[in-house]
Amino acid sequence: MAKKRPQKKSAGAPQVTNGEVPVVGAREPCPCGSGRRYKACHGRAAAHAVTELVQRPFEGLAGECDWVALRELVPAATAPLRLKGGLPDGVPSVTLATVLPMAWPALRRDDGSVLLALQNDTSSGDLSRDLADTLQRALEAEPGTPVAARRVPAEGPRLQDLLDAEAGFEPAVHTGFEFWVPQSADSASPEVAASLERANAAAIPTVKLPGVDAAYWCETPDKNHLRWVMPHPEEELLDALARLHAAGTSSLGEGTRLVGSFRAHGLVVPVWDLPTGMTAADCEKPAAAFAERLAGALASDAPLTAEERRARGGLTNRQVTLS
Repeated sequence: MAKKRPQKKSAGAPQVTNGEVPVVGAREPCPCGSGRRYKACHGRAAAHAVTELVQRPFEGLAGECDWVALRELVPAATAPLRLKGGLPDGVPSVTLATVLPMAWPALRRDDGSVLLALQNDTSSGDLSRDLADTLQRALEAEPGTPVAARRVPAEGPRLQDLLDAEAGFEPAVHTGFEFWVPQSADSASPEVAASLERANAAAIPTVKLPGVDAAYWCETPDKNHLRWVMPHPEEELLDALARLHAAGTSSLGEGTRLVGSFRAHGLVVPVWDLPTGMTAADCEKPAAAFAERLAGALASDAPLTAEERRARGGLTNRQVTLS
């Protein structure tokens, strides 16, 4: 085999001798001047730095469980966000949205307000850092323009650095995506209108239960479901659910069944099958009663019985990881 010749530095490439090497496209020449493509040069270290997975990207934010629900489970929802130090001049409000038209990561509206999308694909393993980068660029964007996706630098603030930790998190679940279009607007562009029509057609009816935290009822053609994002450590929660399941007290009433759970962003999301006729309002009292039973099971430190271990194994086998 012929020996590989050492790559020469490009004569016209800029030389970076001090400071950090800028992030560029993977196939572009590396800004350091080596003559190699970025992905084969400084891009290797940058890629490793930004792909280390953060298991709980929303930890420390108010309403962590609802952040997870809006990211993974809820089709159409919004929540106002409050920034540390207040809003910049010319920005009347910042609102989190599940998705935006054309999958925009964010949008600076004509009136200067900002919409930040939560369900977009991200470039690194730290969703909080990716969203913070998008939010910062949206705050500086020209009114009336969307914010494009980009590769996020390895260093930078996270949502926890930008959002006011003292502010609550109050999501509003919508039946559709009409919140994309301001009431003051005469009409949406043809592209936004078409995207709105597609999104509304695909949205699963979803309702947030008011009596318990981060529990969401949804309606599907075959049956309804309750999906409940819980903040408890996974092993402790599975033990508690197993105790209730073995005792026959894990359901939400006649015709309901705890069928398994999702694992999403470091939290566990138990899922119940519900009869088609069981509405969100019908779930409120049974869910509150279950929360009390669960609290008792979580407080127990007794070893699991053989039956409880079998129940735990069944629940573990029916767990699906979303992220």
